[in-house]
Amino acid sequence: MVELKTTASVSYWTDSAGLIAYDEPGLLDADVYFSIQSDGYEFPADGFNFRGARLRTEPGGEAVLKLRRISVAERLYRLTGQGIYRDSVMLGRPTPLLQPVLNALVVGQDSTQAIVWKDRVLWFWGDTGRVAYPLGHFGAAGAVSDLPERGGLSASVGVDYRYFEDATGFSRPTADTPREGLKWLDALMILSDNAGVERLVARCAVMKSLGEMTDQLLVTWNDETALWEKLCPFPQSNALAPSGHPFVVERDGLRYFYFASPYPNIRVRVDWASIQNPAAYEGYTCLMPGSTWDEAAATVERDAGGAAVWGWKPDTAAIDGARETALVKRGVLGEEERWLATKDVETSASLILWGGSVAWNEYRKSYVMIANEGFGKPSFLGEVWFAEAPTPEGPWHRARRIATHAKHSFYNPVHHPFMDEEGGRLIYFEGTYADSFSDAQPTPRYNYNQIMYRLDLSDERLGPLLAGTLPVAPSR
Repeated sequence: MVELKTTASVSYWTDSAGLIAYDEPGLLDADVYFSIQSDGYEFPADGFNFRGARLRTEPGGEAVLKLRRISVAERLYRLTGQGIYRDSVMLGRPTPLLQPVLNALVVGQDSTQAIVWKDRVLWFWGDTGRVAYPLGHFGAAGAVSDLPERGGLSASVGVDYRYFEDATGFSRPTADTPREGLKWLDALMILSDNAGVERLVARCAVMKSLGEMTDQLLVTWNDETALWEKLCPFPQSNALAPSGHPFVVERDGLRYFYFASPYPNIRVRVDWASIQNPAAYEGYTCLMPGSTWDEAAATVERDAGGAAVWGWKPDTAAIDGARETALVKRGVLGEEERWLATKDVETSASLILWGGSVAWNEYRKSYVMIANEGFGKPSFLGEVWFAEAPTPEGPWHRARRIATHAKHSFYNPVHHPFMDEEGGRLIYFEGTYADSFSDAQPTPRYNYNQIMYRLDLSDERLGPLLAGTLPVAPSR
């Protein structure tokens, strides 16, 4: 995703191998100047502060241009869409993917959910674009891939998806419920049903638009049909619902699903009956028990000494960064009473993190979070942050920016713990790169697709983000 642009404003973009196959009539056997730019990377400037290079474009020739990475996280490759290795194929170079230029006729995919299920990885996405028409399908595309230990590619190389396809060869819906609307999956959970059979469960939100939900339900995965089937309805009116990326935590001998998006502020027992019972869900909150969220009237619970009572409370709206900030602005929660209060470790600026995931990391001996910065800033979904905490509840006080997308969005990032390497020192996360929610021009082929990053947790720039608190390892 490096852009080379001529003085006539013609742009070329490197593929996932960092290659450009250049064939421009009239500009061969010529000295051509290319300006060079790439989010998170930098090419040296000349005396006039131009960042670029003049190349002799000889047929059959090649040039190597080296950029310095300034981002903490390392961008590796694009996972979805058309032309992932387009230029490599044009040049006759080897590629790691079985389908290097077009897989299942997919040109764009939004927001990833992934889980290891029965010794392989199941992948699901939101809205999916096609080659043959401007509208694709909106019923949760799906695919499988093999783990490296079972013949799959290393996370450092790529992911070979085998999509669930329709008769035309295009990715097909896996959650095509009778209700009309967009079908968005999240909250993938593995647990045993009442008969002791291991099941894969998810939440399916039926959306009329980006911000309007018309229905939500729990669904179960059918391996034989490769379809999601209705398990039970889940009321939209409930203060708490499964969402985001769950992980399992043991507390006082009980196992819970903690739901992170990005703060893990909703939980439920790992139990077949509990996940289907809205009353069994708890929110991590300072609100009065039984409260739903009302920004203008929410009331903070206080103990006999007047201190805010933070804790897990059933049937009570959970508090995230935006809600905590709203309570402080209203004056019903003191600045010193904030539990989240996430700040940029470099500037001490306050952050509201939105969208992301949390997992225990053995290398850091802490819970680690990959998240977006929240709404309300011009670059609000292009910044990616790393934070860590001694417990899943937090406190998540310090965060470090690890990737920047200057003009584009990079939203719903997710860390895949099943890809971790070297005892958790190297972790991998992906997100949706798009012109959505920005005034940027779409990046050809990359737009509205998933891009993988690697983060080295030994990087000294991450520093001791726990700020002196002692990490507490989760019981197993």
